[in-house]
Amino acid sequence: METALIVGLILLAALVIYFQQRRFQKNLIQTQADLLKEHAEEVENIYRQMRGWRHDYKNHIQSMKAYLELNQLDLLKNYLAELDEDLVEVDISIRTGNIMADAILNSKLSIAESRGITLHVKAAIPADLHIQNVDLGIIIGNLISNAIEGCMTVENPDERFIRVYIAEMKQQLYIAITNSMNQPIRKAFSGYQTTKSGKEHGFGLKRIDQTVQKYDGYINRQHEEGVFATEILLPL
Repeated sequence: METALIVGLILLAALVIYFQQRRFQKNLIQTQADLLKEHAEEVENIYRQMRGWRHDYKNHIQSMKAYLELNQLDLLKNYLAELDEDLVEVDISIRTGNIMADAILNSKLSIAESRGITLHVKAAIPADLHIQNVDLGIIIGNLISNAIEGCMTVENPDERFIRVYIAEMKQQLYIAITNSMNQPIRKAFSGYQTTKSGKEHGFGLKRIDQTVQKYDGYINRQHEEGVFATEILLPL
């Protein structure tokens, strides 16, 4: 009798482990699929911008050649001045001083801009950063992704915004992301929880928390009606 009970318990434990593994694999596959979809959108957006630049480049070259052939040097000079001013306005690339942060911010925020989200970005990262680039990418990437998702819950595009501020502050790297939102927020004992469905709940939040904890950093999340903000301090 006891032997049968032990065997039954072993089988039950094996079934529990089996279904837990199946659930974990399913969630992992879904998370990977979401990441691939997000990266594909980033690449597609960059490719679209490159095609636009190529088309404009040809037009500009033809216009300048026409001025040159007609010996209209004054008009050519004015055209070059206007083109230079236009390029300054079009160039929204963000240069923080850190290649990883530049790549993440430019790719993520280009998607935000394509979705009609107003951007306010001010970022400068010191060169002697001891934080690994991969970890910096995890923090910034997940913060921006969550901010974009929050903005897309706002029905009116004119009310969607993301504010990014990154700077050195008292021997620490200060990262602040604020975004508009229109969704319920749950706050549990362990912190904030998302209300997203169809993917691993709070996966991005956990990755951020784990990475900040790795460097003995500080994280603070606040929300009020229509706005969500995250502040992070990482020792330099």
